[in-house]
Amino acid sequence: MSVLRRLGVRGLVALALSLCALSCANATGHTVPGAVCGTRIDPALTRALLPSTNDLHEFTRVDRTAAITAPCVLLSGREPALQFRFSWDGTSPDLMYLAADNGTVSRVNQPQKAAFAPMAITGTDGAIATTPCKTRGGRYFTLTLQLPQVRLGDRDRRADIEAFMRAYFPATVATLGCGT
Repeated sequence: MSVLRRLGVRGLVALALSLCALSCANATGHTVPGAVCGTRIDPALTRALLPSTNDLHEFTRVDRTAAITAPCVLLSGREPALQFRFSWDGTSPDLMYLAADNGTVSRVNQPQKAAFAPMAITGTDGAIATTPCKTRGGRYFTLTLQLPQVRLGDRDRRADIEAFMRAYFPATVATLGCGT
């Protein structure tokens, strides 16, 4: 009883809220996966990019062995939360050109050179990186990440996007079986 008296009402409320937060974080349907689109990634890095963790599930057409350009989308309910484009090509793409594309496949707003890969850019709503990777699909692998829920003027996500891609891009490349 003396422990309860020392905590006081505020302490008890804080303890109760902490226990509730822990139990709610583990509720079914609200957990962040440890792998996204076939690549293992720290769930905390993924969580930093998600608008919601409700009903997370994937839609993917990616086949690493076929090495054919394809999308993978992490959905929250019916809404796309993270959109990826896995692409293999014979030549190294111009990332700034891809970022400025008027289409929706690889557009990234306000792109800047990024340090997570030798050929990489990070924008306010996504990132693009490419690396030499000889597979049956070509000599280069390019990964595009887009966050469709980010508002055009929102500049607060760039650091989270770069932290995610710093871990996700090399981990994805490691799954591709790149030859020399």
